[in-house]
Amino acid sequence: MTFRGKVSVLVVSGVIAVYAVVGGMLSPWTRAQQPINDSTAQMKIFESVLKHIQNDYVDEPNLEKVRYGALRGLVGGLDPYSSYLTPDQVKEISSNKSSNKVGVGAEFSQVSLYLYVVSVVKGSNAEKAGLKTGDVVEYIENKATRDISLYDAKQLINGEPGTAVNLRILRAGEKPQTIKVTRGSYKTPPVESRMESGKVGVIKVYSLENGEANDIKTQISNLTKQGAEKIVLDLRGVATGNLDEGVSAANLFIRSGEIAKIIGKDGAVKKSFTADPSKAVYDGKLVVLIDLGTAGAAEAVASAILDRKRGDVVGERSFGAGTEQRLFTLRGGDGILLTVAKWASATGVPFLGEDRQSTGIKPSVEVKRPETPAAIEVDEMIDQQQQKEQDPQASPTPATPKTKPVVLEDIQLKKAIEILQDKAQAAKAG
Repeated sequence: MTFRGKVSVLVVSGVIAVYAVVGGMLSPWTRAQQPINDSTAQMKIFESVLKHIQNDYVDEPNLEKVRYGALRGLVGGLDPYSSYLTPDQVKEISSNKSSNKVGVGAEFSQVSLYLYVVSVVKGSNAEKAGLKTGDVVEYIENKATRDISLYDAKQLINGEPGTAVNLRILRAGEKPQTIKVTRGSYKTPPVESRMESGKVGVIKVYSLENGEANDIKTQISNLTKQGAEKIVLDLRGVATGNLDEGVSAANLFIRSGEIAKIIGKDGAVKKSFTADPSKAVYDGKLVVLIDLGTAGAAEAVASAILDRKRGDVVGERSFGAGTEQRLFTLRGGDGILLTVAKWASATGVPFLGEDRQSTGIKPSVEVKRPETPAAIEVDEMIDQQQQKEQDPQASPTPATPKTKPVVLEDIQLKKAIEILQDKAQAAKAG
């Protein structure tokens, strides 16, 4: 087979990301001459690297193995939710067959290549084991998460009900620890509501999966019957759900205008969601609570409240998520799962940004809880912990002796209620 013939089996769309993976093998002068987004120039780099591998590598190269590595690098340079899939993974995802495997009750993403805990479901095995929002999972058993995709990491965490998985956790301000979590099914708590003083009703949401918007509607009705004239919608820790349900939830409080969008390639609007006046049920004063565990559909609600000027959003910048993927099967039976669309606000700003400053929803009133993990980059935290590196296969860290939990004041909710109060009442309260 000619060299070009061998190259042809390695070529897939999107080769521009290869430069980030193999650029170090080329001279600085060569890298400087190549336009970053010129696909033809990037293809030449790709072919040059393959030629070096074929002609200069000490052993006979296994081009199939090289291809797998190249494809993982290509897709891994995009976003956490795009992934290279093996032939077996493609078969599994294409079969649409239900699996007996279950998770641990936590929502994960990827930050600085490491597995990251976005949110933990109340009452789940993950919460019972001590997993927290903001935790970095350095190892799943003895597998370093920085070396695998988010898709692969989730597959390692999921398993048969009743089995356990060891997660080595890095947490800001604490020593590394290994947490053993039992896999099992869990039920997301239903929407809750309660009355606070000053005719303020509080609605606590735990998910935005199908049916949750209707439950929120029911709680609005219950609160208004109890005399509520102002509402706090608590979306802290809500990281699961679908965009349609998020739009439906927002529509309960918004009578007109756009609520959210789905943005495709080059910023093209694939779909726009507009409020239906007949579905709005509450026009009173409103404040929404968000935090680092708020992501996806819940961000659609928070952004709509801000964009339509329906009320304040109180708390901390949300995580930033909400994407749609499409599977592209390759000739070898393997495939690439590519992000083809992002969820965005009514103004067209995607919730998933390029960095922490551009991702998520920034609250109109920022209130940081003291128990929230320090704002520290994952890489910096990893560097700090490396001095106390432990064997990932070592026995789990002994559990910390249980002490009586300290009940901290919910300063975010307190601020939300203050905002909803009349100025005269707020002055008296202060």
